[in-house]
Amino acid sequence: MDNFILNVALGLPGFLLAIVCHEGAHALMALRYGDDTAKMAGRLTMNPVVHFDIFGTVVLPLIGAAFGGVMFGWAKPVPVDTRRFTSIRSGMFWVSFAGPLANIVLALFSAIAYAFMLTQVTEDFFFYGPFTGMLRQSILINIVLATFNLIPFPPLDGSKMVSSFLDYEMARKYEELQRFSLLFILIIWTTPILQYIISPAIMMGNGIVGLFISLFS
Repeated sequence: MDNFILNVALGLPGFLLAIVCHEGAHALMALRYGDDTAKMAGRLTMNPVVHFDIFGTVVLPLIGAAFGGVMFGWAKPVPVDTRRFTSIRSGMFWVSFAGPLANIVLALFSAIAYAFMLTQVTEDFFFYGPFTGMLRQSILINIVLATFNLIPFPPLDGSKMVSSFLDYEMARKYEELQRFSLLFILIIWTTPILQYIISPAIMMGNGIVGLFISLFS
């Protein structure tokens, strides 16, 4: 129980920031391309309550924390009306990419802060342990979320980015794969496939942390 509480305490700030920024980035980019649907629905906000999804925001992350892993999950998807985009293809691509991109940026800033803490702050600082733990979790959470969402299988963001390059008929057939999304998630979740996909991204993240550590040292 103590380990579970510690995992939640260290992972929750980074997790909430990750999913809120992910959905907020989708909404902001949609607004830039002329669609204010998400804004009118009150989703262009950093308030996590607005983006709350019972399974993705509570159940699944707590399961991850209980097993000592990364708090993984999602927020309620923001509503987007592609018919209102000033440029449909470009809008589809960048609105879809905005969420993972927000996670990549958060992972980068977390890596900078983590490297700074390790090199410039002494361990006798009262909050040294909690801060470094939270930043380490934030790096992992954002890398996992960005990489997972970039997988090109409907309805993940990566599939919508691919759809932006397809003609109407091809895109519609491609999106029909969404019928198998639950099966797909179960397969990659219960096999080493997801680890094979995410491990290179985590290695790259560790390399970036090492780079910043060398720069601060």
